Amino acid sequence: MSDYYHIVVCGGIAPDPLQTLEPVAGPALKNELMLPAVLDPWAAHALFEAAHLARSAPGSRVWLVSLSPKAKLQQVMMTIAQKAPFELVVVDGPSSGFTDSFDVAAAIAGAIENIAGLDRSRLLVFGGWESAARGAGTTMQMVGERLGIMDQFQGVDELKAEADGSLAILERIEGGRHQVSRCAGPPALLGWATGSLPEPPNQPQIGMANMRTIMPSLQRAKPAALPGDGIVFRKVALPRQQRDTRVVKDLPADAVAKEIVEWIRG
Repeated sequence: MSDYYHIVVCGGIAPDPLQTLEPVAGPALKNELMLPAVLDPWAAHALFEAAHLARSAPGSRVWLVSLSPKAKLQQVMMTIAQKAPFELVVVDGPSSGFTDSFDVAAAIAGAIENIAGLDRSRLLVFGGWESAARGAGTTMQMVGERLGIMDQFQGVDELKAEADGSLAILERIEGGRHQVSRCAGPPALLGWATGSLPEPPNQPQIGMANMRTIMPSLQRAKPAALPGDGIVFRKVALPRQQRDTRVVKDLPADAVAKEIVEWIRG
């Protein structure tokens, strides 16, 4: 394949999903700095798909752009760096879901525009269709708009580069169905769902090569001035659990449904 791609993956970090999260006024999470973090799962799918596409197109390059606290990001990179080759671009800022997606998109798009050597005519922007931390569902779309990318695809499960340079994209639609969309080629933005590739195994050689550029990138990271940083929540709490159980035998399904509806309305 003669075509090459410059693939930019947008991905933040999130607390390990196995941890118990408790919000506190700030807004923040209780003991947030102590919680182990992972690369956002949807962004991880996007990164693995980007690495696979880059391998199939000689001359391609992959960047990972992350708006995250650089100290926590460094810990996450110790693992992610061994999964796939990429160049890291860091914007030092909060990774919580309490930030506004408009401000996050502006910071990420600005970081992408400042990438040296980026060929905008060969640009593919990857990211998560959803997010474990920033689940607004609008961030990637606004990143694309700021970069002037009109061809956007959300809920992507598969991408195939055709011989003529076009892209065939398997995209989720309503009703649990998929459609195959076709794009003439870059630039394009893809918000990934699950992808179709398994998580690659750790490869220490790739990790060592990545860390040569990751550490300097972390040291050069500039703080992001997000306008929403001054917002303070006076009270935060987990949703209350409510359980009202009755054990009844031989009750018709219609009667059960009626009782449930009345309980919800009440």
